[in-house]
Amino acid sequence: MTIKTQAKRRAEIELGKAIVALKEAKERLEELKEEKEEIVESWRQARKEMKGRMGHGARVGEGNVHVNFLRKLKEDEEAKEDEIEEQNIKVADCEDRVALARRGYIDACKELQIMEKHKELWEKKVRDEITRKEEREMDELGGTIHQLRRWRGEKSVFETK
Repeated sequence: MTIKTQAKRRAEIELGKAIVALKEAKERLEELKEEKEEIVESWRQARKEMKGRMGHGARVGEGNVHVNFLRKLKEDEEAKEDEIEEQNIKVADCEDRVALARRGYIDACKELQIMEKHKELWEKKVRDEITRKEEREMDELGGTIHQLRRWRGEKSVFETK
């Protein structure tokens, strides 16, 4: 019984750790998505700014600086997208671990319940055996008392005259 209780407790701890890891992985995924959105927004702002400057006339080197800046932002966006994909894989792994931990916890609970039920049935069986033994002893005692009274010639309370 103690072993099953300890196994259930370990399963609870594993499930808790798995849930915390999943939560952290999802939070990190959200952070990455927000960072990607910031990069995309920076890219849009830089394009608007470049169009505004180029429309009024710009020096020759300024166009290259803007193009390189936009290219760098695109590369940053692609890198974030790769990080997001990796994080999605981590989230999926965490979800699998939570499912396994949940299954282990359920199994541990069932095993503990089975042991508790067996214990209850065993206790009932022992109680019934003790009761039967006491009844048998009481019957023997009653029979012995009855025989002693008959031997002495005493009449029972229940006998009529």
